[in-house]
Amino acid sequence: MLGFLIGALLGTLCLMLPVSLRQGQKIDSIDALFVAMSSICVTGLSTVNIGQTFSVFGQIILLLLIQFGGLGIVTFTTIVLFLFRRRITLSDRMLIQSAYNLDTLSGLVRLTLRILKVTLCLEGAGALGYALVFIPEYGLKGIWFSIFHAVSAFCNAGIDLLGGNSFCGYADNVILNFTTVFLIIVSGLGFPVYWEIARMFRSIHKKGGNPYPRKMNLQAKIVILATLSLILAGTALTLLFEYNNPDTLGGMSWPRKVMAALFQSVTLRTAGFATISQEYFRPASCLVYVVMMFIGGSPAGTAGGVKTVTIILLFASMFANIRGKKDVSIMRRKIADDTIRRCVAIVTFSLTVLLLLTTALLAVQESSFLDTLYEMTSAIATVGLSRGLTGALNPIGKLIVTLTMYLGRIGPITLALVFNSRRPTGNVSYAESKIIIG
Repeated sequence: MLGFLIGALLGTLCLMLPVSLRQGQKIDSIDALFVAMSSICVTGLSTVNIGQTFSVFGQIILLLLIQFGGLGIVTFTTIVLFLFRRRITLSDRMLIQSAYNLDTLSGLVRLTLRILKVTLCLEGAGALGYALVFIPEYGLKGIWFSIFHAVSAFCNAGIDLLGGNSFCGYADNVILNFTTVFLIIVSGLGFPVYWEIARMFRSIHKKGGNPYPRKMNLQAKIVILATLSLILAGTALTLLFEYNNPDTLGGMSWPRKVMAALFQSVTLRTAGFATISQEYFRPASCLVYVVMMFIGGSPAGTAGGVKTVTIILLFASMFANIRGKKDVSIMRRKIADDTIRRCVAIVTFSLTVLLLLTTALLAVQESSFLDTLYEMTSAIATVGLSRGLTGALNPIGKLIVTLTMYLGRIGPITLALVFNSRRPTGNVSYAESKIIIG
């Protein structure tokens, strides 16, 4: 909690420096705090035009905040300790173990460095894809644009330097669309899925090309199936609700409709880039998008939200209760009771914060309910999509959204760490009592 807060405050001070601003531009402390918190929480909401307000130095500060927030406090701290040749203590190793829900304390520092290498490789690949678009258009400046947007996309930040309209001017650019989609999807899968896929390929190699590698673990299966299902469902529902909407997909050819719908479905996984202005989507679409934003990406990645695995386990628990089963199981594997309790705690915490702060924003800001709910869900799930409300926020509204972004970023992470701490709970057992529910 302190890591994100201190990082945001330091970022605020840096963004207020004259060297961080373009000539003739100025920024007040609330807007600087809003942008810094949005960057380190990899949200993407902004009350100012990033490209026109900040100089190259200011944009570098934003990039560092995004990378810091995307990698996470635990990973980033471990990397710094390693670079300065500081000893990684047992408590540090236990924290890494809890953060990635691992079964062993061995090889954790090596794992963290591997995360950094994979991150830099994928961001580099994304930068090459963006370079094919930005360098022909912007010249040498396009190199910086490519690097910045690759990091922003991989870290699911959604912050752009293109003038405040995100990627709306590139809705028909196949390279930019699929480069962004690739970065968002791979980063949203989570690092443990990468290692599982790598282990499967290594098992094929060790067996001399055996076509039957070791089976994928349950975590990776759930993540991949949930990710594919949500992306396909989001794409299909966008096409269904927006096919004839002249302000969104209505005027596009069939291939462009599919590409735009796919991009919208993927960016809802907490990325925040947009090829269509969000205020033009119909209410039915927006309600679907609110649910998808709240779910977010997958555990131990750069995405936000309550996470796909959390929702899948809650549904599995619901169906187990409906069928009268004692245990919750998925794919013939029993799920521990304490894992289900963590899921309930994370969803309850996030939903409670969302409802309370949405009510607070409605009380101080004149805006429609749909626009406010969309904004606040985007903030708590660290998505960064907005229906135009961000720029119209009053000072109190900006502080409420800033708090929402902060709680949305540290809430599920902190709760997960607390419940993974394995602290002794004592030997006290209370008498059971029957309570009527439902």
